[in-house]
Amino acid sequence: MMIRELVIVCHPFSVCVPVNYKVTLSVSAEGTGILCYQWFTDNEQEVPGATQAELTFEAQRTQRYVCRVNDRFCNCVFSEWVKVKVLDVDKPGAWQGEPHIVVHPKLKTVQQGEKLTLSCAALGVPLPVYRWYKNGQALDGKSTMTDTLQIDHAAAEHAGSYICSVSNVLEERWTEAADVDIIVIPDRPASTTATASDKVALLIGNLNYSHHPGLLAPTMDVHTLANLLQQLGFRVVSLLDLTREEMLAAIDKFIQLLDKGVYGHGYERSGRNYLVPVDAPQPYQPDNCVCVQRVMLHMQEKRTALSVVLLDTCRKWYNQDCIPSEIRPLEPSGNTVYGYATCENAEAFEVQDGGKSTGIFTKYLNKHILQSAKITHVLEQVSEDLGRDPLVTGRQVVEIKHTLKESRSLADPVRTAGHTKELCLRDACWRQANELPRKKRLRFPCGVEVEVSFSALFSNVMVAFAIVKAAGPTTQDCSVTLTSIPAMEDIFSGLGRPDEMDSLLYSDNHDCTLTLCGLQKLQGPLVIKVDMHYTHINSKLRLKESQQLDIGKPLVASCKLYKRKPTSIKKREDAHSMGAISKPPVRQTRVTSCRPITRKAECATRVTTARSNQPEENDESELDFTS
Repeated sequence: MMIRELVIVCHPFSVCVPVNYKVTLSVSAEGTGILCYQWFTDNEQEVPGATQAELTFEAQRTQRYVCRVNDRFCNCVFSEWVKVKVLDVDKPGAWQGEPHIVVHPKLKTVQQGEKLTLSCAALGVPLPVYRWYKNGQALDGKSTMTDTLQIDHAAAEHAGSYICSVSNVLEERWTEAADVDIIVIPDRPASTTATASDKVALLIGNLNYSHHPGLLAPTMDVHTLANLLQQLGFRVVSLLDLTREEMLAAIDKFIQLLDKGVYGHGYERSGRNYLVPVDAPQPYQPDNCVCVQRVMLHMQEKRTALSVVLLDTCRKWYNQDCIPSEIRPLEPSGNTVYGYATCENAEAFEVQDGGKSTGIFTKYLNKHILQSAKITHVLEQVSEDLGRDPLVTGRQVVEIKHTLKESRSLADPVRTAGHTKELCLRDACWRQANELPRKKRLRFPCGVEVEVSFSALFSNVMVAFAIVKAAGPTTQDCSVTLTSIPAMEDIFSGLGRPDEMDSLLYSDNHDCTLTLCGLQKLQGPLVIKVDMHYTHINSKLRLKESQQLDIGKPLVASCKLYKRKPTSIKKREDAHSMGAISKPPVRQTRVTSCRPITRKAECATRVTTARSNQPEENDESELDFTS
């Protein structure tokens, strides 16, 4: 008998589908006699029971597959590998496998020389083919034929409007256009551009004080500034409402991110050169606060290439007999910048800008911070804008002090070459404070399916969202509520919350939201209780079923800020200064906070010489800058 060669005449093809979509992979082969089939996954494990020419399953995660075909003469041949790419999205209505775009490229502003990345994603059976265009012209090269377009070193000619064609045998679709702007640094040769091995930022905003009047502006100021710093390439940890011990612990964690080659940023709170925590008593004293000079000392010991301290706080003192304090001289390492929202013996103000509460210093800082100019030039523009604002004319003037010896900008690009090990360590530390729980779909006994997802507003503030994804066969009028175990305070629920917070906290796309604040206080896992209410179709009774979802320690809770050792700052400083090793500065770091004490600008005309009803600033006669 003549033995015919065993060959595959039709290979399976790759697909991109929504989660839980039923996928069928098939192979067609020709040979002698009865042929046998076995499907394998990309870890070379057999798929149980997959012994037919067709493999049908519900796709749960992205995975590769291959089929082995055998004949009775022990000949075998393998099909081509195919990928089943799974996106965590809902199936489009009446979808037949044509390209369906779920992620469009977004507009980008990047520094000249930085990496430019544009991405899109689309469902498709078979897997869509991508082709990128710039200003209507098709781009050449293999890298332009994938869902991600990457340009390692952006130049001026890369600016323009980008769009991607997505197609398969069924149809062709086009993404939305994304405009790309390239920031070119004038009068600076590319070879001499200052760079950082990393850029990190710690933002602290205290608004709900235990013994002092609360504030409105810090919430949105921190949120907005965090977004702007992320656009500049900073790793941002943003925290609200910290006690003194939590602030010290957060600073300790932040200092771990500082190393040779990193960019950094410093901060001050209320009370002249002190950071005021939410648990500060009335009146507060230096021992109840965190000294900003000591924070800067720790930053300098790390030999950061640039340390920026922005102080959006009152500097008004009420003991008129005291001697005005000054920042003590720092070690001559250079590249340190202080930006005061106001000058000595003056107040800083909050304003209503388009219905939003903001510190007036932060308002103009946010306007200019994305510029690639030298940091001192940026602060000078902030000072000029604030000086022209009629609300604070004659009452608030920006003060700038610096020892900047190099032309450094917050927009300087990151160059990681030679810093791989240190970057990996910092990356692990940063990710620890920014890890969110994964989306989870719960199925209740009555058949209702509820999806719970999470979003981070700040590194210690998270919002849980719930939505009913599918009703049960005997249910109607389904609704869902969320609670947490332990119960977490919602610092935004009180009266006077800024209206703009509603856009951050709530979404029309969800049935229920739960705001979880103060995650740094968690000492154990956080459990989300999901109560699903429904009406039984037959009995018409209103019933409830519940499930619990253990999400561990999300975001900054995993950093265990509550476990900081109760060592005094002075002892720790002595230890650092004695063990400091002189290294050439290569890195830059950033820490900022909102103001603890500000005044409403609209009240400025009513300020008199009478004693203020605001909490007292630190008595300058008691400040000890030598300890």
